[in-house]
Amino acid sequence: LKAELLSRDERTGEVRFSWKGGEAFSNVLEYCGQMPIPPYLNRKTESIDKERYQTIYAQIRGSVAAPTAGLHFTKAVMDAIKARGINVETICLHVGAGTFLPVKSSLIAEHPMHREPFSISLDFLQELRFSGKKIIAVGTTSVRSLESLYYIGVDCLENGKPEDVEQWAPYTRDYPYSLDEALDGIIAYLQNNNLNELKIGTRIIIVPGFKFRVVDMMITNFHQPESTLLLLVSAFVGGDWKNIYNYALGHDFRFLSYGDSSLLYKTI
Repeated sequence: LKAELLSRDERTGEVRFSWKGGEAFSNVLEYCGQMPIPPYLNRKTESIDKERYQTIYAQIRGSVAAPTAGLHFTKAVMDAIKARGINVETICLHVGAGTFLPVKSSLIAEHPMHREPFSISLDFLQELRFSGKKIIAVGTTSVRSLESLYYIGVDCLENGKPEDVEQWAPYTRDYPYSLDEALDGIIAYLQNNNLNELKIGTRIIIVPGFKFRVVDMMITNFHQPESTLLLLVSAFVGGDWKNIYNYALGHDFRFLSYGDSSLLYKTI
């Protein structure tokens, strides 16, 4: 396997890979590469990470990182949830390396967000539109993806097709549409184009002042300072985030990917 760096900027690089033998690139990566674990673990990848740093419901390859809030869900937990009559739906998240990037600027307006692709089925969109049930998102990336649906729906209504959600889209204008109208826009686009899945990307940043339209509760781990994830938590629960984190620190909760989890309720 040969890798050539063709270009690079502050955020991304373009690399050309070449190899012999006719193998699929995914197989080459599997053979030559290692599972990318968070850099703050300060250790090399271990064989057990292939089991532990992976959700039980993952199906499609493509993420640089696991959506770690989902690591707490074992088969027994999932069975217990379903036994209580709670619907479990999935979206495909391709978590990027940018999820580890700290906020280095003193102004959040100067922090560039990474693009993360995701896909969501037409069936789930219809369930979201018509069920009327509370939505519990597992992980901050799920929250960002679900909340992006509103702005994707606005694009469908106004421009006739979905577009990636840009970083500051929620804050640049007033939006007159309801969530139901936005979801109807996506559903109509998919049905009119004989598609059963929405494949899209988002750079959305969620900071205090954001209007949550989709998610009612969130399951998430505890995050480090100077991260966009902590800003999202602050936006979701308001000033209570300090009480939550002081309690976690005072009771020796574990933080980050292999740490403890929490169920947070959206501030009304």
